[in-house]
Amino acid sequence: MKVAFVGKGGSGKTTLSALFVRHLAGRGLPVVAIDADINQHLGVALGLDEGRAAKIPALGDRLAELKEHLRGANPRISSAAAMVKTTPPGSGSRLLRFRGDDPFHEAGQEVDGVTLLATGPFNDDDLGVACYHSKTGAVELYLNHLVDGAGEYVVVDMTAGADTFASGLFTRFDLMFLVAEPTRKGVGVYRQYTEYARDYDVAIRVVGNKVQSEEDVAYLREHVGDDLLTWVGQSAAVRALEQGRDGVSLEDGNTAALDRMRAEVDGRVKDWDEFQRQAVEFHVKNARSWASRAAGEDLEAQVDPGFRFPVPAS
Repeated sequence: MKVAFVGKGGSGKTTLSALFVRHLAGRGLPVVAIDADINQHLGVALGLDEGRAAKIPALGDRLAELKEHLRGANPRISSAAAMVKTTPPGSGSRLLRFRGDDPFHEAGQEVDGVTLLATGPFNDDDLGVACYHSKTGAVELYLNHLVDGAGEYVVVDMTAGADTFASGLFTRFDLMFLVAEPTRKGVGVYRQYTEYARDYDVAIRVVGNKVQSEEDVAYLREHVGDDLLTWVGQSAAVRALEQGRDGVSLEDGNTAALDRMRAEVDGRVKDWDEFQRQAVEFHVKNARSWASRAAGEDLEAQVDPGFRFPVPAS
């Protein structure tokens, strides 16, 4: 299942992403974690020191290689250079398997049973000439081509705010956890997300963070209603992790919140035909607005109307 953590800057989405990843891995479940935030902190949140985290090969710096692999023998894609982040798979494309033998997963860093991938940070060469979508494009291509099965979890720590909606990336997830503090600013992003996602059948569940009282819970319920799934309170265990100290057990209430989140993910039903239909829809939009002009060819021709994902066994 493909899961995104989103929210405003400072809401704690990276912390909750890491807690959820640790929660799954601690129960022996297979997890791929992806740091797709412009501020690359997920590796450290998962327990890596900053030096090791900085050495994870950046997917955003290897786009040509990754595209060439995914292109495979697809006759509709003239070259890797003609692939854009929305290019959907078709006959002849190489599909990805969870933790498979491919350039994406080979770039991962193993961290306590978790495969960690990273888009990479902005660097000096990017400043003034590129946007971060050039980095997250690798994630969109990965998710577009990944055939994940039941009990396989891909957890993506996304960029802050509503930037996720700058492409079709927001439709690539089975579930989005929106991390919201019980404040006006915290619930403001929720309103943005639900407005943008309304026409695309995107599942969003709110996870309250930094909740200190029943009044905080009531505030979140007032503003997000039934979309409030659960909440996480102040945590000595989280503070210990942020300080680099291990061995402090997560509080029972916060563990129960993570269990509730996992149950919500496991309860989702995949619709592979809809997944491909949305990929095609956004690719056509991109092709018509800028991509065909930039590539010098008609990228709508990359769409394979007969393609169907090979649905993995349950």
